[in-house]
Amino acid sequence: MKTTLFILLLLLLGGCSTKTPIIDTTPKKALKKLPLNIVGFPYKPKTDNWITMALFNEYKKWYKTPYEYGGVCLEGVDCSSLVQNIYQDAFNILLPRTTKEQVKVGFEISRESTREGDLVFFQTGYDTRHVGIVIEKGKFINAASSCGVTISELNNPYWRGKYWQSRRILPY
Repeated sequence: MKTTLFILLLLLLGGCSTKTPIIDTTPKKALKKLPLNIVGFPYKPKTDNWITMALFNEYKKWYKTPYEYGGVCLEGVDCSSLVQNIYQDAFNILLPRTTKEQVKVGFEISRESTREGDLVFFQTGYDTRHVGIVIEKGKFINAASSCGVTISELNNPYWRGKYWQSRRILPY
């Protein structure tokens, strides 16, 4: 009886939509087989500058949120919504909702000069784009369709081959 009441309470109070809560049932053995480009959690930044720390605090909130095309909340999020939410909450900067519009904000910079807070864009298909936020040199936060919100390595062969451009939004 208590279990049933607890589950009903979770369903009534949980999430930002009417979907059933997503429960991670991934076996622990499967977690060990994640691709090597994924940085696990708890992730500890190597630097303590204010931008990295603000991004890290947001990452902790979003970590392992499942990818959902068009999703905008902790129940499911896509890459551009994740970037929009993190920028709003960490820096009080409102970015456009879509990758197509986000790539027009700020100014383009070289891949080699990216630093914390810069946006990195990838061309993952003929007309498909992906975006993430650099959290520290060589690493970026993103909502990946394969594993949800995570930190990936920019030098991973997959991301290196799909890299499109970087943009700076934050004034340094």
